[in-house]
Amino acid sequence: MSSVVLEKIVKKYGAFEVVHGIDLEIAAKEFVVLVGPSGCGKSTTLRMIAGLEEISGGTLTIGDRVMNRVAPKDRDVAMVFQNYALYPHLSVSENIAFGLRIRKVKKEQIAESVADVAGILGLTDYLDRRPADLSGGQRQRVAMGRAIVRHPEVFLFDEPLSNLDAKLRTQMRAEIKRLHKRLGVTSVYVTHDQVEAMTLADRIVVMCDGRIEQIGTPMDLFNNPINTFVAGFIGSPPMNQIDAKLTYDDKGPLADIDGVAVRLPALPELKHNEGRKIVVGMRPEHMSITPIDDASELPVTLDLIETLGSEALLHTMVAGKPFVAKAETNGKALALEDVTSLRIAAKEIKVFDGETGMAFGHPGTA
Repeated sequence: MSSVVLEKIVKKYGAFEVVHGIDLEIAAKEFVVLVGPSGCGKSTTLRMIAGLEEISGGTLTIGDRVMNRVAPKDRDVAMVFQNYALYPHLSVSENIAFGLRIRKVKKEQIAESVADVAGILGLTDYLDRRPADLSGGQRQRVAMGRAIVRHPEVFLFDEPLSNLDAKLRTQMRAEIKRLHKRLGVTSVYVTHDQVEAMTLADRIVVMCDGRIEQIGTPMDLFNNPINTFVAGFIGSPPMNQIDAKLTYDDKGPLADIDGVAVRLPALPELKHNEGRKIVVGMRPEHMSITPIDDASELPVTLDLIETLGSEALLHTMVAGKPFVAKAETNGKALALEDVTSLRIAAKEIKVFDGETGMAFGHPGTA
């Protein structure tokens, strides 16, 4: 399988630049997910890799070949689209085989390849059906089968699960993960759904406004976001972010949140910055409704509980801003009057600069 390398890649539409000189190295057999809000440039980047968009500047290399001027059909990549892109008048078998027929592969080899792919994707019983007779999940598997049958060097996925319902998305995520483990093909996957990114990726590339904000493993990004944008995008629910002022006492740094003192981790970067505006980041998962050692207590006003079974989401207000915490239910319903404060240990708190949004204590900001 081939690596994919983007060096200073730029995309312009006339004078309007939408991708601003991004650098990215994707190793052979790696599964990388590009994630970000609508309009961040992730799909445009994927389409440049596929050859469906012209590269305005920089260099794209797949394997040891520079691909800037290579036609899409000669790049040895296969793309799975959001809308399946199946031929409605062709059977499942004919849809899967279409690319091989165009390449004039022998009939016997086509039949063997289609049978193998259908077995992998659980489509053997549906080969004679047409797309209209299939469910959304089955149609997406056919689209994947058409890509797999070519044995490409690189798989490209452009939000392939966005048209499916929640249950099917979960099932298809698992199938894509198993498929990658089995085939080991270099894969680039675009989504705006950070849950898909967290569950599928070897590494995640978080994009915003045509730039890469941070690259890392799912847990790297979850535990050590480089700025407030990544902190607010990765995680479900996302990290709570509260404006505060940095203060100190004889034990170390504190955040003054509307008159409430919250103990912060003793980061060297916080020294000599007393009075500075900061943003305090607290994951819902790290909040507790019961006392814990060395924890700060944060008064809250609770107005809604979302019960999810084994856990509940507590929607509160802190310093006039929405604030979400997760709590275990232990099989019991929580009452609104039961929660008046939340607690969090200093080691679980992230501190960001109030002006730049960059994280204190992060290796990428040193």
